[in-house]
Amino acid sequence: MVNKRIRIDHKIICRMVKPGSKVLDLGCGDGELLRLLADEKQALVQGIELDEKEIYQCVEKGVSVFHGDIEAGLIGYPDRSFDYVIMNQSMQETKNLTFVVDEALRVGEKAIIGFPNFAHYRARLRLFFEGKTPMTPSLPNRWYSTPNLHFLTLTDFDDFCRERNIRILERHFLAADKKVTLFPNLFALNGLFMVESKKS
Repeated sequence: MVNKRIRIDHKIICRMVKPGSKVLDLGCGDGELLRLLADEKQALVQGIELDEKEIYQCVEKGVSVFHGDIEAGLIGYPDRSFDYVIMNQSMQETKNLTFVVDEALRVGEKAIIGFPNFAHYRARLRLFFEGKTPMTPSLPNRWYSTPNLHFLTLTDFDDFCRERNIRILERHFLAADKKVTLFPNLFALNGLFMVESKKS
C-alpha cells in the first residue's frame, strides 16, 4: 500500500485532537482528514458534505458522512455533542459565516478553523502592481470561479473572535509545507485556529 503524503494542516489538526474524541467535520470533502483522525487518534468521526462526489469518496474510506448543507444549521445535534467541530477550508465559503461558526461552537466544545490568508504578500503584490483579484497557492481560482465568498486575513479573524467573544486557544500559520513564525499575516498562506466560546 502506498503511503500517501499527509498535508501539513491535517498533521497539525491531528496533533490538536485528543485520542478517542468525538469529531464533526463541516464540509469534510473526501474524508481524508476524518480517516486520519480515526486511524491515528481512534476518534469517533462524522462529516457533513454537500458535494455528492466527495461523499462517495468518504464512503470508500469508511467514513461516516451525511449529505447536508452546513448553511442550514446543525439543528439535529444537541449542544456540546462533539469534542471538536472542524471547519478546515470551508468557513470562507459560507454565506452566513457568523451563523455557521456559532453553530459549530454550540455543538462542539472546541472548533478548529482553517482558511486561506488573503493578506499573503503575493496577493498584495498582485493587487498593487497588476490591479487584479489576488491569486496565490491557497487562493488558486479566478475571481469568477472561486468558491470563496469571504476574503479574510489572519488579523481579520483575530478581530472577529474578539468581537464575537470567542477565545483563541491555538494559532498555527502555514506555508505550503511548513509553519510560518515571522510576520504570519504577510507570509502565511493559511491560518489554522482552535477556538472556544468564552464562558459567561
